[in-house]
Amino acid sequence: MIALLKRDMALAVRAGGGFGLGLAFFLIVVTLVPFGIGPESDLLSRVAAGVLWIGALLACLLSLDRIFALDWEDGTLDLLATSPLPLEGAVTVKALAHWLTTALPLVLVSPALGLLLNLPAGGYLWVPVSLALGTPALSVIGTFGAALTVGLKRGGLLLSLLVLPLYVPTLIFGAEVARRGVDGLELQAPLLMLAGISFGTLALLPFASAAVLRVNLR
Repeated sequence: MIALLKRDMALAVRAGGGFGLGLAFFLIVVTLVPFGIGPESDLLSRVAAGVLWIGALLACLLSLDRIFALDWEDGTLDLLATSPLPLEGAVTVKALAHWLTTALPLVLVSPALGLLLNLPAGGYLWVPVSLALGTPALSVIGTFGAALTVGLKRGGLLLSLLVLPLYVPTLIFGAEVARRGVDGLELQAPLLMLAGISFGTLALLPFASAAVLRVNLR
């Protein structure tokens, strides 16, 4: 499993779908927002947490179609399906590799990019915390979507249409955690909901993704 994780992380970086692309897109979104809504610091402060969450979600979406594409093209996916490692384990490793190469860098740089949006002081803690807790769900859901569309030509648009509605609950509760942290409000309810979504997807979707892959490989 460790060897597969290292391989997938190396492939993600070499293929251009790793942290570089995600960070560049995240920076572009955060940089353009003040031009679109105006330079008023109070307005930017109110929308900062939500903008950071939307930017992170879209950045994670960029590289989803590469999770299984290379393995499908070179036949590695067939080998994984017949290897001693359960296909559910391989799917989990691929989701982890996507999170490490795409989502984790976004979590780490979000406080720095928050400066561009005049993020209030409370946000420098709770925005990264909410992203760290919610982005694993984005990677696991995205892996499920990639499994559904693997082998389809030009499946990127279909993948986005399938995955974006499933991302909405994570976005709602993740942004709510960040917003309440900024305002100093009670965090327990949205924090538990966000954690429940992440742990629920981690527990269930690898099995669904493996089942879909087995159907596609027949």
